[in-house]
Amino acid sequence: MSVGRPFRIPEELGGEHRRIRTLSWLSIGLLMVAGTMIYLTVGQSQAMKTAWISDVLTAIPPMALLVAMRYELRAPSKRFPFGYSRAVSVAFLVTASMLSLIGLYLLYDSAMKLIRREHPPIGTMELFGHQFWLGWAMLCTLFFSMCVGILLGKLKGPIAEKLQSKALQAEAEMNQAEWMSEGAAIIGILLVAFGFWWGDSAAAAFISIEIVRDGWHNVRQVIADLMDESPTKLGERELEPLPERVRDAARALPWVAEAGTRLREHGHAVTGQVFVVPRSASGMDGAQLLQAAEEATATLRRLDWRLHEILVVPVSALESTIPPRTPSDDDRPR
Repeated sequence: MSVGRPFRIPEELGGEHRRIRTLSWLSIGLLMVAGTMIYLTVGQSQAMKTAWISDVLTAIPPMALLVAMRYELRAPSKRFPFGYSRAVSVAFLVTASMLSLIGLYLLYDSAMKLIRREHPPIGTMELFGHQFWLGWAMLCTLFFSMCVGILLGKLKGPIAEKLQSKALQAEAEMNQAEWMSEGAAIIGILLVAFGFWWGDSAAAAFISIEIVRDGWHNVRQVIADLMDESPTKLGERELEPLPERVRDAARALPWVAEAGTRLREHGHAVTGQVFVVPRSASGMDGAQLLQAAEEATATLRRLDWRLHEILVVPVSALESTIPPRTPSDDDRPR
């Protein structure tokens, strides 16, 4: 049985797991460079100010992930007998909440500037003895920030899929969505250049909405995980077929008449119980049943590397509420 043992990433995926650290540090470095460039050219533009805050906020999830990775694979302790697999979920709950709250404030700030009809001045800058419109520098820094986000998203996506890491997948989606935020800021600055004063605040409001959307999406996912939701497909709300696979494998055991599962996700790990009804004709005594359950546990764990602390529990009968869910359950609104 694996009860009380720390969760381990398989050796063949160890390199991918270590790459998460490298990508997290790379993300922090590139986003800080992009944020600094935007800060130096922000001027009086509300869109640039919001884009700068967006870049800074996007650097928080990789920081939280680095901290959580120090704990997630630690062995269970007396105080935390189930281990630290949920460290990543807790870290992302904090950062997602911050994203949502700051995004709401920025949305309010942008809306107030639109209501007050504030006209943002975009001045000039001196470079090598020549005067340049500051908007050109703004556009260049925004384009650089856009490329950084797309690059990081492309690098993180494949690793998240291999490791089934929802935290890294959320980061990849946030990074790839940066093109919309930076693109909105670029359009806003160009609109101001052509005399449409409202373009700057409108772009800032759009970026704020994107920040709130990212935050809410992550909060919803993390809360579902902390409430022991059944495993879902990466980046989707649809339930994945792993519980059904485990149930069918348990039913295929020669001494099992019926089986049901109750699985949940703890970070990378999937834990839970498999309830089995022994065949009446199996003729096993208590010791034999215990040995069969131990062997079944080892067999079921080999179905997927994420399965950890799977307990096979012999019962006399299954309740009708034992998962996996039926299709009608999956279709209910959430």
